[in-house]
Amino acid sequence: MSDTTRALRKLDIDMTEADFRARFSALLDKAPPHTLRTHAFFSVPANQPPWFDTGVDLSAGEQVTVFAVGRLLLSRELNLWVHPDLQLWYRIGEAGHIFRGTRHSHTFIVREAGRLFLGNYLPGEWATRTGATSVGMDAYRQMEGGFGVLVVRWVAQPLEGLKRLVALGDVAFLLASEIDRLEHPVNPPPGWEYLWFLGPSEVYTAGPPAPSQRPSIVCYTQRDAAILHKDVSVPLTRDTRLRWSWKVETLPCQFPENTLPNHDYLSIAVEFDNGQDLTFFWSSQLPVDTGFRCPIPTWTARETHVAARSGKDGLGRWWHEERLLYTDYERFIGIIGKRDEVVDARVVPPPTRVVRVWLIATNVSRQQEGLCEYGAIELQTGETVVTVN
Repeated sequence: MSDTTRALRKLDIDMTEADFRARFSALLDKAPPHTLRTHAFFSVPANQPPWFDTGVDLSAGEQVTVFAVGRLLLSRELNLWVHPDLQLWYRIGEAGHIFRGTRHSHTFIVREAGRLFLGNYLPGEWATRTGATSVGMDAYRQMEGGFGVLVVRWVAQPLEGLKRLVALGDVAFLLASEIDRLEHPVNPPPGWEYLWFLGPSEVYTAGPPAPSQRPSIVCYTQRDAAILHKDVSVPLTRDTRLRWSWKVETLPCQFPENTLPNHDYLSIAVEFDNGQDLTFFWSSQLPVDTGFRCPIPTWTARETHVAARSGKDGLGRWWHEERLLYTDYERFIGIIGKRDEVVDARVVPPPTRVVRVWLIATNVSRQQEGLCEYGAIELQTGETVVTVN
């Protein structure tokens, strides 16, 4: 991936909402005939709970592009903030499925007619695919910042319309970025998909064959959070193993990752049928086999982190790993032999199966680059080996 492509994927826009409106208004006023149907600007405060009613009624088959600038400040003390590519979600109609883009812009086709709503994601998570939240409304009201949003409804095909406009000028490379996204889509590796309630990203791509001669999965993350997963069904027994190979080039954090301000990491994880997951990451400082519950409040009850490797020695080389999952579960989460167990103050049934393998990348806190590559991934129980990648 070229430096130009990376720059267009994650624009660093420092622009006031007033400037955003003024510059785009001047550009859209020059649009050639038969390019735009209408456009509208909106201001979405970060403390606005979902969902913000735009008053825009869209027709089935319409093609729309949304541009957004601004920031959500999660914590002034921790200097923790996010851009609209993670924060701004969309819904069409009161009961439509929620979705978002991967950049400061997103183009979509309206499948069913309805009112366009805009939604802030953090500080909560989505509890349903129609946009119910996992936290109360008071949590949103504590947020700071906001977003300037432009909704463009096209007459021309969106790509053609964007090219007509960019020939007249651009606004902080937003047009160029959306043209690049449409012309060079970044798709997940075959058989894998992104976790729906965190949303899509452009973090993971299919790579060249790894040392095992299986196709690799390349992970490049910058100011992003992504979970890629693949369904499996493997019985959890005392000899169940997760095996994988990886080559980590750049760690996204240089501090202990077990606190919220430093919780940036690259990892591989397994999800069990009781909703718990174990995620194995390469730590910058924490000793190997350090385990801890996730410091993100909405993830504490479900996720446990374990340092599989530590330090800078070995970066840039392929390593082959193996973990006994039954043993690791008992060591870091709970005793499987109990009928049910208390995990982080919740009673959960003991796990009996591994149901998913996850690849996780997050660098929202420190917002530094992370780069790694995964090769062979497999699960083994007894003589049965399940190839994941």
